[in-house]
Amino acid sequence: MVQKNNVQCSIRPYRASDRDPVISLFRFGILEHVYPAFFKAMCHKDHVGIALSISMAGYVLGGSSYCMALLFGGAWAALVYYCCHEIYDSYLSRKLDMEMADIQGSFLDNPVNNFWVAEAEIDGQIKVAGLLAVVGMKCGPMNDMNDGWNGGAVDVASLEGSAGEVFKLVVSFPLRRKGIGTQLTEKAVEFCKEQGLSRLVIETTSAQVAAIALFRKLGFIQTSSHSSTHANRWISKLARINVLRMEKFL
Repeated sequence: MVQKNNVQCSIRPYRASDRDPVISLFRFGILEHVYPAFFKAMCHKDHVGIALSISMAGYVLGGSSYCMALLFGGAWAALVYYCCHEIYDSYLSRKLDMEMADIQGSFLDNPVNNFWVAEAEIDGQIKVAGLLAVVGMKCGPMNDMNDGWNGGAVDVASLEGSAGEVFKLVVSFPLRRKGIGTQLTEKAVEFCKEQGLSRLVIETTSAQVAAIALFRKLGFIQTSSHSSTHANRWISKLARINVLRMEKFL
């Protein structure tokens, strides 16, 4: 059902002239999750207990100093924030150096991949309002299927029993909750069906609450979750970021 607050947008394949706004939107779409991940991690009971214990240690070692209590507690919060930032920032750097360095070659020149942008009116001008890319891949064990958060490897040598994976979905902040994300996802579903792919897969992190809700609304189901990322294990552990795998069977 089409929502009343949907905006008119045009979805088309990526063009070279889109590079700057697409890279800017892609960067924002990754790094915006640092703060939600940080606050989610700090609200975990283990981190709350550690923060209180460290603050108390600072209070005692500082000779009943509230300043030292705040300093010690702040140091722990800063460490957790660093871990959250490192996971998303290093993922961003990896993707900018790999797939996003040559969007045409990585996506549009490969018949089982694609990259779309959504154009809509922003502040009176037609601008890139969203993006979504799909990578075709051969189905197999979860850790061998992609080069996403868990650092697996893509295998598109055979399309038999294959799937498409959403590389990234980002919508400009002012135009969220207006149907653009839904339209982009439906475009990806249509493309995968045309390619004869059996399912559409998305890997997202637990901090991306809105994205998880959108994919569930569109018929995706969670098939697995894990805490392994491309970052060091202790960084992933402190950040408490889970990677959720969701699939829609076509």
